[in-house]
Amino acid sequence: MAEQQRVGDWRGVGNEDSDVDSTGNLVLAARSRRLLASLVRPYKKQALLALVVIIVDNLAFVAGPLFIAYALDNGISAAQDGRWMPLVWTVLGYIGFGVLGAITTYTFLIVSGRLSQSILFDLRKRVFVHAQQLSLSFHEKYTSGRLISRLTSDVESLQTLLESALNDALSAVLSIVTIAVILVYLDMPLALVVLAGFVPLVLVTRWSQRKQRTGYRRTRVAIAKVVVHFVESMGGIRAVQVFRREQRNDAILEVEDSEYRDATTSALRGMASYTGIVRWIGNLTLVIIVVFGSYRVINGHMDIGVLAAYVLYLRRFYGPLDELAQVFNSYQSAAAALEKISGVLEEEPSVQSPKDPVLLRSAQGDIDFGHVRFAYNTDRVVLPEFSLHVPAGQVVAMVGATGAGKSTLAKLLARFYDPTEGTVSLDGVDLRRLDDENMREHIVMVTQESFLFSGSVADNIRLGRPTATDEDVRAAADAVGLTEFIATLPDGIDTDVRKRGGRLSSGQRQLVAFARVFLAAPAVIVLDEATSSLDIPSERLVQRALETILRGRTALIIAHRLSTVAIADRVLVMDNGNIVEDGTPDQLIARHGRFAELHDAWETSLVQ
Repeated sequence: MAEQQRVGDWRGVGNEDSDVDSTGNLVLAARSRRLLASLVRPYKKQALLALVVIIVDNLAFVAGPLFIAYALDNGISAAQDGRWMPLVWTVLGYIGFGVLGAITTYTFLIVSGRLSQSILFDLRKRVFVHAQQLSLSFHEKYTSGRLISRLTSDVESLQTLLESALNDALSAVLSIVTIAVILVYLDMPLALVVLAGFVPLVLVTRWSQRKQRTGYRRTRVAIAKVVVHFVESMGGIRAVQVFRREQRNDAILEVEDSEYRDATTSALRGMASYTGIVRWIGNLTLVIIVVFGSYRVINGHMDIGVLAAYVLYLRRFYGPLDELAQVFNSYQSAAAALEKISGVLEEEPSVQSPKDPVLLRSAQGDIDFGHVRFAYNTDRVVLPEFSLHVPAGQVVAMVGATGAGKSTLAKLLARFYDPTEGTVSLDGVDLRRLDDENMREHIVMVTQESFLFSGSVADNIRLGRPTATDEDVRAAADAVGLTEFIATLPDGIDTDVRKRGGRLSSGQRQLVAFARVFLAAPAVIVLDEATSSLDIPSERLVQRALETILRGRTALIIAHRLSTVAIADRVLVMDNGNIVEDGTPDQLIARHGRFAELHDAWETSLVQ
């Protein structure tokens, strides 16, 4: 059990720390490999074609020194005797293989480029689709900036590996294996000297792998923090400028960007050390080969052409090793990025869809909270034990101090969360037995934010029912009192509301949100402080719209403004997750309890 807990800590939200033990490294590496394999699997044919092309390209690459060796040992001597054809065929063969190498390199880059873009396209789509399906609890802990980092900088690291480094890696590995075989064939004693150089190379590679992997994990965490800060600062630019937070933001960015710079510098320093050591080993081996090979030529144990070919092959042997050092750098960065991405993809929704869902074709709107207990975590119990029945068609307003549990009830009814214990039911059916899409046909939530997407007013209203006709959309707008405002817009209902609905006021955005609800025509409406940020004229418009959309529907209204409560059939006063008062607005005022105090304070504020 302890081991399972440790493994769980390396997933998703908990996977932002760079310090992971050896067992954690194995888990993260295995998870990354599974993700990469699942991405490549649909493109097996393209991957196989790329492999065949790169093998042919490698054969063309390693053939050159053999032609040179033959020309030095046989072609030149034959030409001296008047037989030019061996030398001519050697030259033509060298040129032919050079042309073949150019064609195969071009073909591989085209094939691998298409393959890498297909994989990256699928990866972005998979992360985006999966992130949308994750529960609200995930998004409340995992900031949007970190998700953006997963989809941008992390994917770019993988893109670098797939588009260029993969080509270099495959070519290098095939070249090393092929050249190693040829070196053994040409001269075994010299080959033993070359292979002896692999012992320190393996040790250096293992050392560098551990060091760089830790460094690149730090870079992925650091760049995510930078992106989060950018997103937060630009998203709240009004508050930044109003409260003159620019210098504070600059200071924060300097610290976070410095962490990213230092982490990247550390990783590059490790790569530089590895590359330098590989080159030093290669040059040292070359010197030994030249000295030892010259001795063997002088003593008649090998031909000069073979030594020349050996030196050329050795250059081509350690050249790919140098390329592998560069690829190794890209690989470590991409591996760290894959760990972060795979962590998001392995996150599971805390609100699960039922395996055998009940289909609720129509709903009356009867709501029941049955012995509900809810805690955001083990230390924070919001609802100790809550029971409530709301008959179909009843409008219930909930009031109380901040933290009393009102918004939690709204989230439970909208099924952003599931209760820790007990049930939340619609028409006697536990919400956990309803498919998410089916449930949201019958229960719609409107928040204070009233988020609008870029697009026209009509597009945003049509979110309530994507198949609605233009006449249906206009009817919904008219029902909530938007028609007069829409007439003032340059393109009417087709006017672009701009990013986050910036072209509209708070009240107008709220009315568009209500038009969505009217168009969706759900049985149950949940309003979470939907009028708290409005001025008095806007609030009056919204109040009239509310009366329209709530008519004949069950509603749960969370409000701080008692003007919204006035339209309710029933008022619940909450305190610490419990109902302390329950009745009609007039009944509660007459009891002179907490609601009466709130009502008196509200009336006094209106007079002042």
